[in-house]
Amino acid sequence: MGVFVFLPLVLPLTAWPIARLAEQHLHPRTATRLLAGVGALMALCSTLCLALIMVVGTAQLPGNPLPDTWSDPEVREAVPYDEVVGKAAIPALAAVAAAAVRTVWRHHRVRRRAERALEGLPPSPVAVLPDDSPYAYALPGGRGQVRGRIVVSTGMLARLDSRERRALFAHERAHLAAGHHRHLLAARLASRANPFLLPLHTAVAYCAERWADEEAAGAIGDRRVTARAVGKAGLVSRGAPFPVPAAFATGPVPRRVAALLGPVPPAGTWPPAFTAAGAALWTAAAGAAVSALSSANSAVALFLVLKAATPL
Repeated sequence: MGVFVFLPLVLPLTAWPIARLAEQHLHPRTATRLLAGVGALMALCSTLCLALIMVVGTAQLPGNPLPDTWSDPEVREAVPYDEVVGKAAIPALAAVAAAAVRTVWRHHRVRRRAERALEGLPPSPVAVLPDDSPYAYALPGGRGQVRGRIVVSTGMLARLDSRERRALFAHERAHLAAGHHRHLLAARLASRANPFLLPLHTAVAYCAERWADEEAAGAIGDRRVTARAVGKAGLVSRGAPFPVPAAFATGPVPRRVAALLGPVPPAGTWPPAFTAAGAALWTAAAGAAVSALSSANSAVALFLVLKAATPL
């Protein structure tokens, strides 16, 4: 295997061009699902391979409870510089585990804090908070709600007209219906497991907002009204009083407005490969598949090496 065993650790570097191509040329729904899935797979492969590298690199240490066959020269040849990288993998794995636990804990804390802010309000799909600060967000899995609740302040409603309010509510309903919080959490955990996947996390956050924008524009039948609502909210909003799962006026608002003022992104069938959009789409899909499969192949190969060396 040689240096190829390290592929899962470095192949996530391809996340940047993949994310850029997906953002620019794919439908936001397709891009969100593709990037979140690829990021989760790459993060899983890199973490698994890091663990296996640590096992091989530390199996020869005295007092190690691992099988003695795992320290055989044939096994250690699978990992170049096994002693150095094996020991270095220990703090790296500890950092990955700590970052993952911290991310999940913060996600749960944000959800609990948002739910506490709604205590005492009727269990309706929309919660209007008497607050002059303009903000709106989707709270998934709200108490007593199957898909969650839409939370909006009176300050935000006062700054939008009736059609813009419809766009806002349609946008937040799209977040809840599509479960965007799951895509965002998966991308965030992936970026914590491997910093090279940070571009995918940023791209997923943007594409999820674009997905909700397109759903809102289709629901009210007017892209310009939706763009105006997003632009107004972006200008007046300073964010919710605490971190929230998915807010209306988040992300690069100027890019979202510009996209809404442009043509509807193609959905459904993929465009022909000889067109500009088709070439970008196929390049992103092929690059993502090759990177993910290469990472998985290296991780599985090292696992099989250890399995073959394991005494029955």
